[in-house]
This record gives sequence, structure tokens and C-alpha cells, in this order.
Amino acid sequence: MIGKKINAYVIARAMYFRPKNRNALRNDILLLILFSLFVSSCSTSTPPPQVVPVFSSLAAEPWLSGLYDCAAKQNNVVLSRAHDSNSAEIVLQIGEPTVTSFAYQIDKENIVVVMNDVRPPVVNLQQIKGIFTGQITNLNQITSGWGNVHSGESGDVHVWVYSSDSDVQRIFNKLVLEDRPVLSSAKLAVSPQNMLAVIRDDRSSVGILPQHWNSNHEVFEQAIVATVPVLALTNVEPQGVVKALIACLQK
Repeated sequence: MIGKKINAYVIARAMYFRPKNRNALRNDILLLILFSLFVSSCSTSTPPPQVVPVFSSLAAEPWLSGLYDCAAKQNNVVLSRAHDSNSAEIVLQIGEPTVTSFAYQIDKENIVVVMNDVRPPVVNLQQIKGIFTGQITNLNQITSGWGNVHSGESGDVHVWVYSSDSDVQRIFNKLVLEDRPVLSSAKLAVSPQNMLAVIRDDRSSVGILPQHWNSNHEVFEQAIVATVPVLALTNVEPQGVVKALIACLQK
């Protein structure tokens, strides 16, 4: 108990002691102000960033860079890639949505039928339908002169498509094939990037691409078979930063 009383007495003396030197008092006040500012700055924490989950179909990925640019213009906003469209606040895709949602057009995209860039025969829309439904299986059926130019090659057509649930394939099946079934032996490309690679490396192949994926003209574009909107979709009416991001994309 005595020790505690001595300590309290010493503290009281320190609190009420008046220094004789006014400069020393002035320095003490300055130090107290600086210490208060330091404590105040340490106690002020930066608010966490607002995270916006986004999802893009493979065909719409070229527009993701624009979305990231728009996020960089916002204050304290971070985008995260969602694993599926259900867990995203913004979904990018091409063509009409398959579920009820709020849809905002941010651009448009051409769907093109492509072949290898080594003197492919030029085909019309009716022949394109025939190729993808299996009625035309050889390039010599399109032009009899193809075999003369490419002697030693069979001319068999290698058809490439996407999975039936991809936005590109849905558009192609509906607008071009008019819901006729695709050739059962068609090979499956897992992405537009994969489609571009296989068409580029096989002169007898034919496939479908969103035109933005062929910006370097690596393969021959036979025909534009559809022009569709590029959409930003939301499950609820966009507010706040989501609304601002979509508005930025539309510009």
C-alpha cells in the first residue's frame, strides 16, 4: 500500500509541477499536440475496398479489360472473377439472355464462319448450313477445282463447334441452322481461343468465331452470319458502383 501511495504522489507532483522555463513548457505543449496527431492518425483505418464479383462468357472476354479499366476509375473498387454467373453482380455475354435479368448493351459482335487461311473455297450461307448439318462433307462438293489446287489432300471437312450451352453456339444454332441439329461427328472446341488455334492449323477445318477473337486475321472469315449485342447483365436493377461500372462500359 505504501508503494502505491508514493507512486500516486510522484504522479501528482509531475502533473502539477510548473516548469520555470517557459520555453520548456512550450516544447511540452508542442510534443503533446504532435503525440495527439500521431495517435489520431493511427486510429483512423482505411475502409476496405468494395468487391464486385463479375463473370464473363468465354466469347465476351475481350470486354473484360474494359470493365477492369472502368473499375480503376472508381474509388476503392476491386473486381473479382466469379466461378459462375449466379454468384456475379455483373455478367458479360453475347446475344440475348436465357434467363430473366436486367440487360444493358455495351457493344455489338459479329459471329463469323471461319476456315484456314490457305486458299479455302468461298462458301455461301446455304453451303454453310450444309457443312454444319453434315450434308456437305468434302470441300470438292463446294468447288470442283479445290482438288486440282490441293492435289494429294482428301478435302474432307473437319467441322468444329462449341458446347450447346455456350452463347456463340446458341446464336449459331438459332439464327443460322434454324435449330437443325449439328453434325454428330463435329469436334468440340472448348473456347474461342481453342477454335482459332485448330482452324489456323488445319486447312480442311471450318468453325465459328466471335469476330473480336480474329482481330489479327489469323484465319479466313467466310461470312458474317449474325450480328448480336454484347450485354452486361445483372440479377437486380443496378445501383451504386455497379450502375457506374455499366454506364462506363456503355461509353
